[in-house]
Amino acid sequence: MEYADEGNDEYLFEAARDAAERSFGKEVYLRGLVEFTNYCKNDCYYCGIRRGNANAERYRLTEDEILFCCDVGWNIGFRTFVLQGGEDPFFTDDRICQIVRKIKETRPSCAVTLSIGEKSLESFQRFYEAGADRYLLRHETANEWHYGKLHPASMSMENRKKCLHDLKKIGFQVGCGFMAGSPFQTIDHLYDDIVFMRELEPHMIGIGPFIAHRDTPFKDEPDGSVNLTLKLLAILRLLFPKALIPATTALGTIDALGREKGILAGANVLMPNLSPPHVRRKYLLYDGKICTGEEAAECNMCLRRRVERIGYHVADSRGDHPDFVNERNEHDVESGI
Repeated sequence: MEYADEGNDEYLFEAARDAAERSFGKEVYLRGLVEFTNYCKNDCYYCGIRRGNANAERYRLTEDEILFCCDVGWNIGFRTFVLQGGEDPFFTDDRICQIVRKIKETRPSCAVTLSIGEKSLESFQRFYEAGADRYLLRHETANEWHYGKLHPASMSMENRKKCLHDLKKIGFQVGCGFMAGSPFQTIDHLYDDIVFMRELEPHMIGIGPFIAHRDTPFKDEPDGSVNLTLKLLAILRLLFPKALIPATTALGTIDALGREKGILAGANVLMPNLSPPHVRRKYLLYDGKICTGEEAAECNMCLRRRVERIGYHVADSRGDHPDFVNERNEHDVESGI
């Protein structure tokens, strides 16, 4: 899908860069990503780690392995850790809370982000009280018909939205998002996404191009385009000037300079991988994923150089949403936390 005159693209990107710089200057924030399990109880039609993919080589990191990944990240300058995985019943609330507490006990100034799917309000509350700061849960689409095209009947768009509102109510920094160019997506669906996000007012917005995986029902669907993704990034930056918006690994997969182009279209976050190299090739949501063989330190230095080459610099901080500190303090006073 392409909807804008290409002659206006650079004007759009420049306006988005200006909006980002007014809130964040030339700073780009790093999030250390730990993909700790590729087991998932769900069967989403676009995802390479879907339950029905018999070809997926499954793994789970131990608690010690997860903590070691965070140690490595801390020592090379990361101040945010993202624990991401499929919806794996093995990782109970107790296990997740224990891991979060241990990360925060040894590094109290860091931020911990969870990206582990739909949970109950009670589970989200426990994660927050254990010390988790942020939660990423891409809504994928805010159109009910489109949601049904991407997910099995056992999953509900309304529950996904409820989870996001629950997270916001608890006090998390909340992230949602979608795939640009996903199968069956239309401009009307993108409009629905924007309307929903204006209602939610997320702190983080993650979008990247759809990329097909060979072991999914969408294996023959065309990939999303770089240009559409960049335009959407820029539009979202203008609509949400203070949001934390990553230039995703998927964007870097579909275009060798995709992450740089994302920053120049208004993105201000990168998420290098801290997972052990021997498991990175097993956490494939889509085909062709980049950076699956690099050591964490190597990847870190590479990204820092790439950011500097386009006139930006990596900030050595947690990189919270500009309004977050006041929001959390006010919420915690009101709720007695």
